[in-house]
Amino acid sequence: MQDHYTATSLRSFRGHTPKLGERVLIDPSAVVLGDVDLADDVSVWPGAIVRGDMHRIRVGARTSVQDGCVLHITHASDYNPDGWPLTIGQEVTIGHNATLHGCTLGDRILVGMGAIIMDGAIVEDDVVIAAGALVPPGKRLASGFLYAGAPARQKRALSDGEMAYFSYSAGNYVKLKDQHLEELNRAAKSP
Repeated sequence: MQDHYTATSLRSFRGHTPKLGERVLIDPSAVVLGDVDLADDVSVWPGAIVRGDMHRIRVGARTSVQDGCVLHITHASDYNPDGWPLTIGQEVTIGHNATLHGCTLGDRILVGMGAIIMDGAIVEDDVVIAAGALVPPGKRLASGFLYAGAPARQKRALSDGEMAYFSYSAGNYVKLKDQHLEELNRAAKSP
């Protein structure tokens, strides 16, 4: 059932077809195209766009891409000979309507709703990016802190509870994703 369910949202481009790990959920209204790898237990929710048309996108296990997110890359050119792929680690929760463009995110990150992370930015492991924050091109966010504002600035160290929340959030979305897949399988078996 999952292959049928996700097939309408998957698109090949210039010889690259998205690759999916186990138990991946892609909502039918989302689009995943080109050179994209989604690891095990990734979820891509309604209206999200994951467009690997001119460079690669890699998304780690147990990461959720919430409704309305845009994930894209920066192509190679005379201005930027190597371009900027988009690399996202494991257990990353990407909030509704966030935009990630040609950047690198480590593991256990919370990207707040409407946040924007630009080309060449690097976000280390265990970071919270507040809703509406703007991470400018080439900026590096150090591990263990909350960042907010436009441009994003380090606000404070994360508490132990906030650090534990990363895995909780990832697990919660894996559970929800599994419930959606279960419903779809049940619906497929009904006459």
